[in-house]
Amino acid sequence: MGCSNCGTADGKPGGCQSHGSCGTGSCNRMNVYDWLSNLPIHDPATECRVMEISFNQGSRKDFYRNSTTQIFEKGEMVSVEGISGFDVGSVSLTGELVRIQMKKKSVDEFHPDMKKVLRRASDRDLDLLRQNKAREKEAVIRSRAISRQLKLDMKVSQVEIQADGRKATFYYIADDRVDFRELIKIFASEFRVKVEMRQIGARQEAGKVGGIGSCGRELCCSTWLTDFKSVNTTAARYQNLSINQSKLSGQCGRLKCCLNYELDTYLDALQQFPENADTLQVAKGTALLIKKDIFKNLMWYVLPDSNKQYPLLIERVKQIKKLNHQNVIPDDLGAVEATGKPKEELVNVDLTGQFSLKALDNADRKKRHNRPGQSPQRRDNRPPQQPRDNKPPQPPRDRPQPPRKK
Repeated sequence: MGCSNCGTADGKPGGCQSHGSCGTGSCNRMNVYDWLSNLPIHDPATECRVMEISFNQGSRKDFYRNSTTQIFEKGEMVSVEGISGFDVGSVSLTGELVRIQMKKKSVDEFHPDMKKVLRRASDRDLDLLRQNKAREKEAVIRSRAISRQLKLDMKVSQVEIQADGRKATFYYIADDRVDFRELIKIFASEFRVKVEMRQIGARQEAGKVGGIGSCGRELCCSTWLTDFKSVNTTAARYQNLSINQSKLSGQCGRLKCCLNYELDTYLDALQQFPENADTLQVAKGTALLIKKDIFKNLMWYVLPDSNKQYPLLIERVKQIKKLNHQNVIPDDLGAVEATGKPKEELVNVDLTGQFSLKALDNADRKKRHNRPGQSPQRRDNRPPQQPRDNKPPQPPRDRPQPPRKK
């Protein structure tokens, strides 16, 4: 997730020397651009003393109170209170913008149990962080093997070990409730840490793993999306998308979150379309509605015993519904072109000088019929002519003339 301009080495942003505040979001996941950083807001009475600290490259964030007299910049590594120890994280947000994020997540700024920032991370703290982070991959493999031996229907997705190595959080995925009381005892004796089990969903796992979506960009859940709303196939139907599970599903195996992005726009546009217009009565039969095009304000109908689709304007549909309500059946639907314009008949059109493609079609048809190795087919029943020799042409012979009458 690190960018090429300011790659993170040893947990410290380098390169551009902007301390991770470049706003690209590549140094850390789910960064919030601090648009208040350059404003002269320094009132000690109203200044926000709470900071947002990110852990494990932004996959987890929490709020901590700065009870020290030090001033921390965005991107600095700090040591904070942990479970029976300390943890090391990166400052992701400071100032007044933290209050907006706390209000969004319903966090009380003056809560007495809020954890505190201890100090700026020292070299010893960073060394412990690197040593314990190197144990996480092996812990994932070992924990999956233990859960498989106990025959538990669960999958350990990620293991996050605290900076001081006293606590480990095991993120797992399970469809049903899992009794992992025996599992916790084995984990505690195996890894010598305090164990915390935290259940996550498939979308949270995709956000922690990261990747590239079908749109060619990084996954929304691993960059900026934090609230996961329910997505169903109704959103795809409103947008006239084909119900193809392989195309509508993301890397998490669930429906894509982006199906809800434009759903409100489609619902607002569909309010202009008439209701109860699924069927129309015309002289040829009952026309059935198959789809709606909100961009061109067209409604597509199909007649019985025919596969042809007829696009109708919204005004024409309302007119037919009004006639049917009066027990009047129109002769035809009055379809228009797909562009939304009425069909125009070509009358007195001069085609002089226009080239017809029928000659090319006939030539292609002849090439398909005349396969290699076969003589061309003749339309008449005459035998094919024999090849001529390279002899000079002979003069015509004298024929006897009939006698003249006297």
